[in-house]
Amino acid sequence: MSTYPQKSGLDWPEDKQFAFTIVDDTDRSTVANVSAVYEFLHDLGFATTKTVWPMEPVTQPRTGGQSLEDREYRDWILELQAKGFEIAMHGIADGSSNRDRVIAGLSRFADVLGGTPRIHVNHVGQRECLYWGSERFDGMVRFLYALKQRLNRSNFGEGSSGHDESSSFFWGDLCLEKITYVRNLVFEEINTLKMDSLMPYHDPRRPYVPYWFSSSDGSGVDRFCHLISEANQDRLAAEGGACIVYTHLGSTFWEEGKLNQRFKSLMRRLSSLSGWFVPASTLLDYVGERRGWQTVGDRKQLRRMQRTWLVQKTLRRP
Repeated sequence: MSTYPQKSGLDWPEDKQFAFTIVDDTDRSTVANVSAVYEFLHDLGFATTKTVWPMEPVTQPRTGGQSLEDREYRDWILELQAKGFEIAMHGIADGSSNRDRVIAGLSRFADVLGGTPRIHVNHVGQRECLYWGSERFDGMVRFLYALKQRLNRSNFGEGSSGHDESSSFFWGDLCLEKITYVRNLVFEEINTLKMDSLMPYHDPRRPYVPYWFSSSDGSGVDRFCHLISEANQDRLAAEGGACIVYTHLGSTFWEEGKLNQRFKSLMRRLSSLSGWFVPASTLLDYVGERRGWQTVGDRKQLRRMQRTWLVQKTLRRP
């Protein structure tokens, strides 16, 4: 039996039963493969969060996808913003950016969108990632994660230097000044609040991030649909919880000129329930105001969350 609380303890605005949003990782995202997905979400009444890259990479791209330097994509992003979608940042580019480029990228973001992003999500392979790889864990989880990476011959997130004041990729001070929330742990559970009773939280051991938040794993269309199954939707509503799905809408949600049918059916069903469908920062603001803006002191709960994440990551189905 789970040791996590079964109720969120929150009363949602407008007498809604639960809250739901999406944070969309911009990897592989283009106007061609995601615009129809967002049109569908808008028509159903969902206002979600989409990350972007302000600039093109100066090195070999890691995943591919358009940036705000592409006029067609930039115009479309502005249309999304006008419709109520939140635009967040996935680092400066699809590759590493030193401090000077981070400054330039934040400026470009502000010039295009009218302000700096409230949410930042680290991107694979970026040297300017903040507290990524094993750096985001404590104690035994940190050791086991680093060991797992070595055994798998993976360097995912290792070498991130955005928080290292001696590095040319340092921008922690800018994050602290300009960003509000940074995504951290991702759980295989629809009720994100049930897995993370701290968020949004500040971790004094990682001081350059104002507040961390967790999310629920919907990385691809199959995993997304598994997460928001009919039974899970009903349970989320019954628990009065909140779900922040982390996903990649540029990956197989739209294929061969049509939306995934299971995704369409589940999202239509979800839209008919009594949910508060707002962007991620709006949801996090509300949770912070109601539960309190927490600073980690006793680290037992955070370490328990990290252990749960590691177990789920290790046992994660393909």
